[in-house]
Amino acid sequence: MERIHATCVVIRGQGVLLRGAPGSGKSDLALRLIEDGAGLVSDDYTEIRKDGDELVGRAPDAIEGLMELRGIGIVKMPFAKDAAIRAIFDLAPLSEINRLPDSETEMLEGVQVPRFRVHGFDASAPAKVRWALKALQENLFHSK
Repeated sequence: MERIHATCVVIRGQGVLLRGAPGSGKSDLALRLIEDGAGLVSDDYTEIRKDGDELVGRAPDAIEGLMELRGIGIVKMPFAKDAAIRAIFDLAPLSEINRLPDSETEMLEGVQVPRFRVHGFDASAPAKVRWALKALQENLFHSK
């Protein structure tokens, strides 16, 4: 098991890791996804492990069910015990995001996981996360 600096939420049974530097919008984007029906798995740090062919994320025991809301404090909220990770979203400044990127993956714990870059504070960021998951699940990506 490995502990990584990432927030994890589950959307319709699919786990996503939100990674980025402090202040990049991990918890903010997670909160917007949660407000729209996603579930919290872990805020800020996620433990990942390989389970068969899947990568599974869960919260470290000390922060299970807790989420930091910048400017508000740490709050308790409902949470999912774990989630199968389907994608990684690296939160980056707009200047570092290509309009039409090549597909990317990353190997975590021996599992190849699709990776995307989004600007965490964009109003459309939650929709982009959901659409990326839908496109992965339904093979909707257009080849260049």
